[in-house]
Amino acid sequence: MLTKEMEQYVSGHVEELKQFIRDLAPIPAPSHHEDKRVEWVKAWMEAQGAEGVFVDEAKNVIWPYHVTEDNDLLVVMAHTDVVFPDTTPLPFREDEKYFYCPGVGDDTARLATLMLSAKYFVQNKKTPRMGILFIANSCEEGLGNSLGAQTVLKNYMPRIKYFVSNDGGLDSIVNRAVGSHRYHITVTTIGGHSWGAFGNPNAIYELSDLLHDLYAFPIPVKENAKTTRNVGTIQGGTSVNTIAQKAECLFEYRSDDEECLAYMEKNFREIVGKHQGTGNAEFTVDLVGNRPCGMAGERAEQKALEQIAEETHMEITGRKLNYHSGSTDANFPLSYGIPAVTIGSCTSFGTHTREEYLELASLEPGFRYFMNFLARFFED
Repeated sequence: MLTKEMEQYVSGHVEELKQFIRDLAPIPAPSHHEDKRVEWVKAWMEAQGAEGVFVDEAKNVIWPYHVTEDNDLLVVMAHTDVVFPDTTPLPFREDEKYFYCPGVGDDTARLATLMLSAKYFVQNKKTPRMGILFIANSCEEGLGNSLGAQTVLKNYMPRIKYFVSNDGGLDSIVNRAVGSHRYHITVTTIGGHSWGAFGNPNAIYELSDLLHDLYAFPIPVKENAKTTRNVGTIQGGTSVNTIAQKAECLFEYRSDDEECLAYMEKNFREIVGKHQGTGNAEFTVDLVGNRPCGMAGERAEQKALEQIAEETHMEITGRKLNYHSGSTDANFPLSYGIPAVTIGSCTSFGTHTREEYLELASLEPGFRYFMNFLARFFED
């Protein structure tokens, strides 16, 4: 359980946690363009007296603690990017029960909890059982393709013993990765005037016909597995009286099972190939996102990490964790066999919508849980 000192720290820093969220949430941070948040978070870390903080080539803000050239490492991260493309301040408001802002829960509040937790252990000179990298990472969302997490793995993987992402609901734990393939599909045709060139191929029609077929083939059904598909954006054409010369979309399929993901890939390629063979249009298909499936399974190290999460969560909340699969920064470490989990430290609603809101009452128990979890990696 948390020590009396830790309990006092949490209760005495809830308002600081809220202010961190108030300050960070409005800062825009589309994937690959998190620069303003990177600057803010780095400055905050340094204001706490953090030593050795740096920004790597992927815009990860890294706060190393007791890291030597060759010791084992615990990676603890929460992401700075949000799904929204805004480049101006995101709208923030609050009342007695909630904070309202796009991205306020995913992942701003969880990043705040991670940072305030790190502050306690570092400022009180607690000795960890291994080196720790506290990271505000980039590019978790969408076409960010977990670039931040991948870069950390590239730079430190031989030494990473455990990998933890703070990105989910308070009662949630992800230990199985949902893999995905994401494509940008472009269709081009001769087009022309809707009256004078009537009969020429229409790029919008050809793309729609392709999407119809991509939705028509049956999703694989397998016990303890889930598979999905989705067209997320579509655009094209010039005007109502123009036969469209160009249309494009973003399309994905996902699965938490490797065989099912391979089945989806096979059918996707066959259907695209069939449409390319008609000669009505030119189809260009670019892979823009590729996340692997992964599950560490029954390995002792993975079970030990999950057990730490279960015990510390039960101690604080009195509830069991809900295990499920997900597409998170844990995907890549899980695919490499590194013990990894994604856990959460608050409750929020409307994730990935502009109506997202954060339940303020969840912040303190989430803070206590995450502190309790991290404490297991420190000497008594």
